[in-house]
Amino acid sequence: MNRMFASLREFFAAPMREATQLQREHLAEHQGLDGRCVSVMIVTAIALTLRAYFFHVEDLLWIIARVAPHWPGVLTLLQPENIEFTRLAYWALGQDLLYVGMPLLVIKCVYRDPLSDYGVKRKGMFQYAAVYGLMFLVMAPLIVWLSHTDSFQRSYPFYKLAPGEPLWPKIFVWELLYASQFIALEFFFRGFMIHGTKRQFGPYCVLVMMVPYCMIHFTKPLPETFGAIIAGVVLGLMSLKTRSIWLGAALHIAVAWSMDVAALLSR
Repeated sequence: MNRMFASLREFFAAPMREATQLQREHLAEHQGLDGRCVSVMIVTAIALTLRAYFFHVEDLLWIIARVAPHWPGVLTLLQPENIEFTRLAYWALGQDLLYVGMPLLVIKCVYRDPLSDYGVKRKGMFQYAAVYGLMFLVMAPLIVWLSHTDSFQRSYPFYKLAPGEPLWPKIFVWELLYASQFIALEFFFRGFMIHGTKRQFGPYCVLVMMVPYCMIHFTKPLPETFGAIIAGVVLGLMSLKTRSIWLGAALHIAVAWSMDVAALLSR
C-alpha cells in the first residue's frame, strides 16, 4: 500500500517539478509583468462574466423577438414542445462560444501560438488512458449513490422529458451538444488557463484554475461542487503531465452522460 501511494505521489510530483523548473527559467529571463499571463486572466474574467449574465432564456427571447419579423419560422423554436430544447441548445452553444471562441482569438491573433501548446494535441494522448479509466471507475459508484438524492433528481438530466416524449431525437441531440460544451470547458480551464499561466505560476497554475472552475458549479448540488475542487486539481495535474485535454474531456463527458442516465433510471 505504501509503495502504491509513493508511486501515485511521484506520478503527480513529476509534472509539478517540470512546471516549477519552467517557472524558474521563465522568471529568470522575464522581469516585470507577464503580458501573456495577464491577458489569460483578463480573458478568463471577461468570459466568465459574460457566462453569468448572458445565454439565459431571457436573452434568447430577446434575440428571437428581433429576428422573427424577418424570419417568422424562428418562432417554431418557442412552441411548447420545442422551448426546453431550444433553451438548452442556446446555453450549450453559448458555452462553446465563450470557452473556445475568446481564447482562440487571443491564441491565434495575439500570441500566434500553435493550439498544441494549449492542450490540443493528440500525439501520446492515450499514454495514460488507464489512469482516466480508473478515475471513471472511482466516480461510477458515487454517481449511482447520488442519483437517488433529491438535489440530483432536480438537476439531472438537464433536458427534462415531457410526459410521453420519446428519447429520440431531442435528448440524443441535446447530449451531443452537452458533450461539445464539456470539450470547450476542458479547453478553457485545463488548456488555456493551465498552459497559458504555467510559466508565471508554475504548478500553482492548477490552483489558480481550480478556483473559478469550482465557482461555476455553485448552482449544482453541493456534493458535485465539492467534487469539482478535487476534479479540477486532478484534471489540471493530468493536463500538465500529458499536455493534452482530450481524455480529460472524454472523462468529463462519460461522467456527465452517466449522471443523466442514472437520473433517468432511478425515477
